[in-house]
Amino acid sequence: MAAAVRLAALVLLLRGPGGWGRAEPPRDSLREELVITPLPSGDVAATFQFRTRWDSELQREEVSHYRLFPKALGQLISKYSLRELHLSLTQGFWRTRYWGPPFLQAPSDTDHHFLRYAVLPREVVCTENLTPWKKLLPCSSKAGLSMLLKAERLFHTSYHSQAVHIRPICRNARCTSISWELRQTLSVVFDAFVTGQGKKDWSLFRMFSRTLTEPCPLASESRVYVDITSYSQDNETLEMNPPPLSTYQDVILGTQRTYAVYDLFDTAVINSSRNLNLQLKWRRPPENEAPPVPFLHAQRYVSGYGLQSGELSTLLYNTHPYRAFPVLLLDIVPWYLRLYVHTLTITSKGKENKPSYIHYQPAQDRLQPHLLEMLIQLPASSVTKVSIQFERALLKWTEYTPDPNHGFYVSPSVLSALVPSMVAAKPVDWEESPLFSSLFPVSDSSSYFLRLYTEPLLVNLPTPDFSMPYNVICLTCTVVAVCYGSFYNLLTRTFHIEEPRTGGLAKRLANLIRRARGVPPL
Repeated sequence: MAAAVRLAALVLLLRGPGGWGRAEPPRDSLREELVITPLPSGDVAATFQFRTRWDSELQREEVSHYRLFPKALGQLISKYSLRELHLSLTQGFWRTRYWGPPFLQAPSDTDHHFLRYAVLPREVVCTENLTPWKKLLPCSSKAGLSMLLKAERLFHTSYHSQAVHIRPICRNARCTSISWELRQTLSVVFDAFVTGQGKKDWSLFRMFSRTLTEPCPLASESRVYVDITSYSQDNETLEMNPPPLSTYQDVILGTQRTYAVYDLFDTAVINSSRNLNLQLKWRRPPENEAPPVPFLHAQRYVSGYGLQSGELSTLLYNTHPYRAFPVLLLDIVPWYLRLYVHTLTITSKGKENKPSYIHYQPAQDRLQPHLLEMLIQLPASSVTKVSIQFERALLKWTEYTPDPNHGFYVSPSVLSALVPSMVAAKPVDWEESPLFSSLFPVSDSSSYFLRLYTEPLLVNLPTPDFSMPYNVICLTCTVVAVCYGSFYNLLTRTFHIEEPRTGGLAKRLANLIRRARGVPPL
């Protein structure tokens, strides 16, 4: 009887007041997507984005159980009261002039009291960076879109960039409670002529050496988007396999875009062989048309001769035929390039262009770099040149890199602007729209926000002849070895007096004969 009572109590505890099997719904979710964009130059850009959202206030609650959100990042937020984190590693340079505006941008933190900005102009991105990045994903690289992340193919591209973005987002209009959002993004640009053996055809297997077999079981959404703006299925010059079941249209970077949508949770997308290999084939070679020029792009270079002084120049291009717009230019220059601020010149169409706002923070030797920030108005259809002269500093011999003659890298300039839009954008629901559409904040229907990065610069500094110490050391060691060896030999050598030997070959031969006869030797 007592055992039956205990069993009934256990059943009641398992059942609970809400009935059978009513567990608390998970407060976290995962969405993953892949956007494939044929670029105007003929290359193919692939952008992965994995979004993990957790309805938990990590800085106020004591959290001990993590389901989808990485525990390492959650503890980082709780311990250091982190507000936002944007970390990216990029190999290569995004060619805005030929590829168009970049697809992924890193937003800023407007609170300067808590903002920390750092940049490393040169970093060798390899599998040591990709492997920990993939381990942050709930499905790692075992299922879903992350199965395509094969290091051998990703690093054999013209451009590679991986990033981690952490930020709080509001759950309601008053923002009385927040959720934490983790976005892991990866962008690569494949050379279609190399991977396609001289053709613009592409496929998932040709680019990644793998195909999609199943979605991530922990994800609530897993989709692939293919940009088909410049063509359609009715176009006789193009064949897309398999044909899309649905399409999506939106205003991206100021232009109307159309995407073919492939939902991996749809049983009709992945066939019976559990294999999805998107392919695009051209039935006849496309016409060679000049790629459209973006409204805003930039170029940076260093000029001068010798190793004493030089000049940093940045060219800002506004190709819009009739609209002018402001650009915020941010430059961080190392301390060993001593800037002459009085030589700062800004010219547009041969005339001086005074900035609306300028902020300069001088550098401190071996402590902090130069910080130069300006708000410049770019006239319509113009090229604006920003130049400033500098003097190269002489470093201590212990501050040079192992390859000092290679040069020192200078971080790229950062351009932020509201670029005029060609098509008016409509307000959308960010939760219902694709993930990539939320990466392009729009202030109004006539413009969109854009951030660009120029090329990093390679500057030579006055370098001492590091071979001279080597030569001096070799010569000194040789002299010391010769002198010390001779002196040591004289001090430690023992001399013996040896009596001269008499007789020769005849005497030795006679002694042999006498010894054989038993006669004493001579």
